[in-house]
Amino acid sequence: MATELKLTAPKTFRYWISGDFEKAKKLIIVLHGYGQLAEFFIRKFNEIPEDYIVVAPEGMHRFYLNGTSGRVGASWMTKEDRESDITDNLNWLSKLFTELTEQKTFKKRILLGFSQGGATAARWFYSQKVQFDQLILWASVFPPDLERPIIQSNSNNYFVIGTEDEYYNTEAQISEIKFYQNIGFNTLQFEGRHDIENDTLKRILK
Repeated sequence: MATELKLTAPKTFRYWISGDFEKAKKLIIVLHGYGQLAEFFIRKFNEIPEDYIVVAPEGMHRFYLNGTSGRVGASWMTKEDRESDITDNLNWLSKLFTELTEQKTFKKRILLGFSQGGATAARWFYSQKVQFDQLILWASVFPPDLERPIIQSNSNNYFVIGTEDEYYNTEAQISEIKFYQNIGFNTLQFEGRHDIENDTLKRILK
């Protein structure tokens, strides 16, 4: 009979930064979706205001997108041993946050999670391990394992989704928007698909 055992060992994580760290007054950490790489995901934020530094951590599980060679993507977790992955994600992201904020004091600290990265972002935001000023969940389902947050009438958290998002039909979009409104999020829709839309993002960041 086989017995499952676990061993904790160091692992090297990577992240990408865009912007002038010395001049930046605001920080936005962006978590990519399933099958994306941080190197390419961070390019979607090239148009945000210059007073931001953009930091894109990468999910710790990399894999070939098709077969056993070619393009590579990353994932935050799967259904297998997800509790360990959730803990590891929170620990390494919090270590990154500490490293960034010990180097510099930011006027505003924002966390954005896109698609699969939204679940990790929500867990991190509500874990109380670190302190963010704003959470933006973009085309992402709120993780069912989290308790519903206490509703704040002055919340500046957002849920955003494109009207043509290929992963959400009209009925699903209506359901998600209603859910987020019920837990105190502002909600926005834009004309587009399952992607970051810069005009909508800049509207939120203002």
